Parts: sequence; structure tokens; C-alpha cells
Amino acid sequence: MSLAERVLDGDIRAAARLMRDIDDRFKSAVEELKTLYPHTGNAYIIGITGPPGAGKSTLVDQIVAAYRKRDLLVGVVAIDPTSPFSGGAILGDRIRMNRHADDAGVFIRSLATRGALGGLSRSTMDVANVMDAMGMDVIVIETVGVGQDEVDIVSTAHTTVVVMVPGLGDDIQAIKAGILEIGDVFVVNKADRDGAERTARELTTMLEMKHPDDDGWFPRVMKTEGSRGVGIEELVEEFDAHRTYLKESGALQRLIEERNAKVFADTLRDELFDSVMSAISADGTYQEILTGLRDRSTDPYSAVQKVMAGSAFT
Repeated sequence: MSLAERVLDGDIRAAARLMRDIDDRFKSAVEELKTLYPHTGNAYIIGITGPPGAGKSTLVDQIVAAYRKRDLLVGVVAIDPTSPFSGGAILGDRIRMNRHADDAGVFIRSLATRGALGGLSRSTMDVANVMDAMGMDVIVIETVGVGQDEVDIVSTAHTTVVVMVPGLGDDIQAIKAGILEIGDVFVVNKADRDGAERTARELTTMLEMKHPDDDGWFPRVMKTEGSRGVGIEELVEEFDAHRTYLKESGALQRLIEERNAKVFADTLRDELFDSVMSAISADGTYQEILTGLRDRSTDPYSAVQKVMAGSAFT
């Protein structure tokens, strides 16, 4: 049996191996993904984003526990940053979810960004598809949480959750990062801290200014204490409400179409880049370009135009 067939048969080890192959960008993984693709599209995907120290991993741990109480199978994709110097990553998010390690109904996979921007890894969607094909009911994707450009999660998740904490200048950060546009649910975590009420109130005011009409989904601001499990059940109920809205309003279909378009565009871009780089590296053109750039006999713009003019894609 192929890895994909074993995944569909419920083989956890086969799923883990396929996810590793996907992350390592093995060509063989593509054929397995082709087999799995018709069996995807059933899982509900929740994206969790927010600044470092907001308690995202602890919150995810509690969300997983809440869904497990409902007897639902849960997959978790936790993204960690990659060092620009060593290329390594400390995949530590799963440490905060250690209590689920022996639960056969939970599958946790950590991924490194490997230089990808936008808060996700290049292989995030493919790994989520494997979990989907495995039969996971809910998939939680936790972004890397290191900046203000983590908006890729919007085109990946059905419900995007923005986690904030009091005392980090959240109102200014929300305006700067365009956070108001990407969140379907906002969470003020560590709500037992001073300033939590103020943060929640200011976020609500900004959302009301951003969403003046009553049509469509209006994001709510929820308060939680991830370390103690306070407000988690209400948060999960809000996820359910948003999922119902997506289905009844027709927004779910639009979301899926946008995600499919992005997956296709990203895959095409990667394949074209790999093909062109492989070709110009093999025939010595790449080294010639680097030499020309070094002695200023050419420029990067002319070099790209020359490569494209000689490629099979123009």
C-alpha cells in the first residue's frame, strides 16, 4: 500500500512520515497528495494568530481539550520560526500541549517556517490536507507569531482568530497591522491582567467603526484565561456560530474558492521557480549571472528578462 492509502486506512505512522516528506519537499510526496486530495474538504479549519507572548499555544491546548470533550478528532499544525543564521527551529509549541500526547484523537505536527513569510510554512496547507484526509473533524493552525504580516492564515482557515493581551499597545498594533480586517473572532487572553477590560472595549469600538452595517458577520471580542481554561467553552461556541454563518450565508463557498486559487498560484509559482533555477544551474547560466552581477557587467533585471526570454514559459 502507498503512504496515501495507509493514511486513508487510519495509519498514524504513515501520516507522520508523509508529513515529513511534504515538509522536506520530496517529489514522491506530490503523488501521495494527489491521491489524498479527493478525500479532503471535510475538516473545519481554525487559524490562531497574534503577537508573541499572547498565550496562543496555551489557548490552542484548551481549544483542543474542548473539542475532545465533544468526541471530535482534532489535528494541530503549530508553526515555529526558523533561524536565519543556522536554519534550525525549536519546535516547542507542542510542549504546552503535552497532555494530549497519549490521546489517539489528537494529532499534533510542528512545522518550521523555513524562511516563508506570512506566519505560515510553505507546507502548512498540504499538512492540513493530510490531517483532513485522516478524518480529523477540526484542524487548528497556530501561526508563528513574530510580526505584523501574518495574514496568510486568512486564505487558509475557515475561521481566523486574533489573540491579544492587555498591556502591549494592542489598539495601535491592530491599526498598524490591519488586524481588524483579518479577524473573525478576537480574543483578549490573560483577561485576569490589569487593562483587559480596556483592551476589549477599545477593540470592540474599533470593530464597530470598521463594520458600520449590520449585514454579514460582526466579529466579537471574547475574553479568556488560557492557563485556567476560563472562557474557552464560550469561545468554541463562537467558532460554531461563525461556521454556521459561513454555511448559511454562502460565504463558505467563496472562501473555499479563494483558498483554492491561492493554493494553485502558490504551487505554480514554486514549480516554475524550481524548474527555472534547476535549468539555469545545470547549464551554467546561473553562475554567469552571479559573475555578471559581481562585476556590474549586467543587472538583475536584465538577467531575469534574459532567462525568461530563453525559457519555455514565455
